[in-house]
Amino acid sequence: MDNLNVLDVTNGYRERMRRLALFDPLFDLDRKREVDQHNQPIDMKGLGLLTLLFFFEQKLMRQYKTGVKQLASFLKKLTENEYVLDEASYERLARSIIQTFRPTTGRKRSYSFYDWEERTGSTIEYSILKANNFDVKTNTQYYTLDEDGLELLFATKEFYSEFQLSINQLMLRKQLEKGEFNGALRQINEMRIDVETLEERIVKLKHEIQRSIISEETFERYKQLLEDIYNRLAREDEEFKELREFVKETRERLYSRDVHQKEKKTYELILKITRELESVHYAHSSLLDKALSLKNTTLVSAQESLYYTGLHSFNFDQDLVSYIVSTPLSLEAMKGVLHPFLKVEENQFWSPLAVLEEQNITEERDERVEQGFIEVEEGSNDDPYRRWLMFKYKELMYLFLEAYKHNRGHTLSQFMDYLDEIGQSHIYEQRYFYDFWIIMHQRSPIQNGEIQEEEGNTLLGDALALLGTNILNVQEGQGVIQKHERFSIQEMIITVSEQ
Repeated sequence: MDNLNVLDVTNGYRERMRRLALFDPLFDLDRKREVDQHNQPIDMKGLGLLTLLFFFEQKLMRQYKTGVKQLASFLKKLTENEYVLDEASYERLARSIIQTFRPTTGRKRSYSFYDWEERTGSTIEYSILKANNFDVKTNTQYYTLDEDGLELLFATKEFYSEFQLSINQLMLRKQLEKGEFNGALRQINEMRIDVETLEERIVKLKHEIQRSIISEETFERYKQLLEDIYNRLAREDEEFKELREFVKETRERLYSRDVHQKEKKTYELILKITRELESVHYAHSSLLDKALSLKNTTLVSAQESLYYTGLHSFNFDQDLVSYIVSTPLSLEAMKGVLHPFLKVEENQFWSPLAVLEEQNITEERDERVEQGFIEVEEGSNDDPYRRWLMFKYKELMYLFLEAYKHNRGHTLSQFMDYLDEIGQSHIYEQRYFYDFWIIMHQRSPIQNGEIQEEEGNTLLGDALALLGTNILNVQEGQGVIQKHERFSIQEMIITVSEQ
C-alpha cells in the first residue's frame, strides 16, 4: 500500500465516467412506463438499443434520410407479433426514443459527477444522435448516429475480449501524435496486460484442443478458430511494426530539435516508450509463433490421435456386422458401407489405360446371384455360431422360468428387471435376446415338441424342452421397452400354463 500511487489510480477518471455516461439514455428509456393496447409493458430500453442498431445499419447502407417515420416503420415490423399498437402509437414511440437520445432543446445531453482526479465537480456533454438533413417540402428532420452514439453501440458488443489490443494500438498512435507521452506509456502497459491475457488463452486453448477433439466436426471448429486467432495476431503484428517505425521517427525528430538537451524528461519518456514497446512487441511475436505451432502441430497431432483412436476402438462385429444385420439396407447402400473394407481388383500385368476404366467391386458371374441374408435355420449342428445360439436360447428360457416362479416374469419388462437384480443385465444387451422373444411372440402359443414335429431339429429345441408339458403364451402389451441404447422392443405379456 505504501508504494501505491493514488494519481495512477485516478488517472483518466473523467474519460471513464464519460463512457459510463453514454449508457444514461438507455436507463432513461427503461424508466419510461409505456404499455400497448392490452396493457402489456413495452421494453423501452431494448427498443432504444435496437434503434441505435437500426441507425447503424442505415449508416452502413448510406441511407441518410432516416427520421421518425422510418424508425416507426422499423419498430412496427420488429414488434408487430409482440405488442398491439396502432400507427400513431408506433410514431409516438419512435419520437420518444429519438428525443431521449437527442433532446428537443437542441443542446447535447449532459452528465454531472465528481471528478476524483481533479477533485472538483464536473459535467460531461455528449451526443448520441445528430441532425443529418432537413426536407423543407415535407418538413421532415432526418438523423444519424454521432460519434458518441457509435461508441455506445460498440461498447455493447464483445469487442474488448478479442480486439482490445487492436483498440489500444490505435489509441497509442493517437496519443503519440498528440505528444501525450505519459498516457502513451500507460497505454503500452495496458497492452502488456492484453498480451499476457492472450497468452493465457492460447495455453488454455492448447490443452482444450488436446482433450476435446473427439470428432471431425470438433476438429473443423477448432481449425477455424485457430485461423481467426492467427489472422488477428498477424494484423496486430503488422500494426506493432508500424508503431515501432512511428516511435522511431518521433524519437529522431525530437533528437534533431535538441529536445534531448532542452527537455530531458520528455526525451527520457520517448526512450522508455521505445524500450517498453519493443518488449511488448517481442512478447506478442512469441504469441504469433505459438498460434502457428498450435495450427501446424498440435491441431494436426490431435487429428491423427483421433484417427488412430478410431482404429484401435473399431470393433468389426459390433460396428459393421451388427449394423448390416440389424439395419435393412439396399444393395447400393450396402456397397457404400462395405467399400472401405474391400480391396480394389489387382492384376499382375496391366495397361496404363486401365487407370481410366471403371473398377467394379462386385465379382462378375455367369449366373444370376440372389442378394439376401442366410437363414438362421440353415446349416448343421457343426456350425459353432449355431451351437452357441442354441445354448444361449436354452439359458434364456431357464432364466425366464426361474423368474416366472418368483412372479417376476409376467411381463417382459419385469423379466429384464429380474436380470438386473441377479447381475445378468448383459444378456439383454445382445441381439439374440430380442430375436428370441420375437420368435416366441410369432409362434405363440408354443409348447415343447410342436416346432420339432414341424421343422425337425431347430435352434429352439433345447430351450423348449425346459417347458415340459407347459404352454408358453406371449402377447403384445402397452409401450416400448428400451433398456439399452441399441435395442428397443414392444412390451410383452407372458403367461405359462399347463396343458
